Amino acid sequence: MQVRAVAKDTGISSRKVRPLVDMVRGKKVDEALTILKFAPTPIARVVAKVVKSAAANAESNFQMAPPDLKIVSIFADEARTLKRYRPRARGRVSPILKRSSHITVIVAEQEG
Repeated sequence: MQVRAVAKDTGISSRKVRPLVDMVRGKKVDEALTILKFAPTPIARVVAKVVKSAAANAESNFQMAPPDLKIVSIFADEARTLKRYRPRARGRVSPILKRSSHITVIVAEQEG
């Protein structure tokens, strides 16, 4: 049985989230949370929150034991982009793209 949790429209670009996501893919939930706790970026808090949410969903909705949970799949997709404009010289404008992402975590009980 696979359980998932999704954080939608985080204010962080998916390009910045992907290195953290790659660090914890395939790890046990406890180990992943430890790695994220000591990661040197504030984005790790957001990823850790989604991992905790997936573990809590598995525990409360499907009675899975938290120490046995493993991150089967984790990925960051692009979400909507807010388009803003910055004034430039001679009355022109240049675009500012404020990107965001959806972070999806899927956990399952480890066999054995």
